[in-house]
Amino acid sequence: MTAPREIDVTTPDVTLRVLVWGSDDAPIALCLHGFPDTAHGWRKVAPLLVDAGWRVVAPFMRGYAPSTVSSDGSYHVGALMDDALRVLDAVGPTGRDVLIGHDWGAIAGAGLAAMPESPFGRAVIMSVPPSASFRGRVPHLGRLVAGLPRQMARSWYIAYHQLPWLPDHSASWEIPRLWRQWSPGYASHEDVALVRTAIGAPENWRAALGYYRQTMRGSKPPPRYAELHDYWLAKPVMPVLYLHGTEDGCASSDYSRWVERILPEGSRTELVADAGHFLQLEQPDVVARHIVGFIGPH
Repeated sequence: MTAPREIDVTTPDVTLRVLVWGSDDAPIALCLHGFPDTAHGWRKVAPLLVDAGWRVVAPFMRGYAPSTVSSDGSYHVGALMDDALRVLDAVGPTGRDVLIGHDWGAIAGAGLAAMPESPFGRAVIMSVPPSASFRGRVPHLGRLVAGLPRQMARSWYIAYHQLPWLPDHSASWEIPRLWRQWSPGYASHEDVALVRTAIGAPENWRAALGYYRQTMRGSKPPPRYAELHDYWLAKPVMPVLYLHGTEDGCASSDYSRWVERILPEGSRTELVADAGHFLQLEQPDVVARHIVGFIGPH
């Protein structure tokens, strides 16, 4: 398959570099990556989706070079959602488009899946459960609470990112450590090199940390993102496929049982065996088969 085309999408806040695979007249599968990853993380799944008739459009998320950092310092979920909608508008929505999100892209994707009158017909959420899964009256609360100590140990980096100064100088060791922890057994050298290019520079690394700092501290987004931002905690209203690797060292695959309860009719959850957090790179054939089985071929 040929290398992806590159386009730039300029918004009032950032300029986003976007990778595009497939025909310009095909419906769009808009793929959003997470931390610490890049748009290149879709390179193994993209050809399989293109073979099924889709055009894969994958932006580098704001702050991840060659996309720019935010001019107003916003890394709120609402800003990520706005970026996704602007990329879709720039490449030309077809009315048959779908969203695929992993990690932070999954968080933004869950927000977009909760939007009334969303331009996407279906969503695929990967590796990070929608926040609505753990809100309200949560069933099997004892089982959920029993797993918290192990999950808190896995999530050490979230608390670490809230510290002053020290995390800002940790990119060189934290990126490879998280890949080893989250996808044990996966040969991640190529991907770690790509991530270091994207967020290894101090300005970009601080931007990547901003996702965690602004979300965990509950800071308010700029007014232009406020309306979208309200959706990221809500339940999806469109059919969702939730995928999670059984060997994920970032978030437990057990959480899929709580995801199931908040998904609308026509949704489903699937566990991907022998895959860690970056399941689209570790088991691309299996992941693509699940995705195409859900969104359909064109």
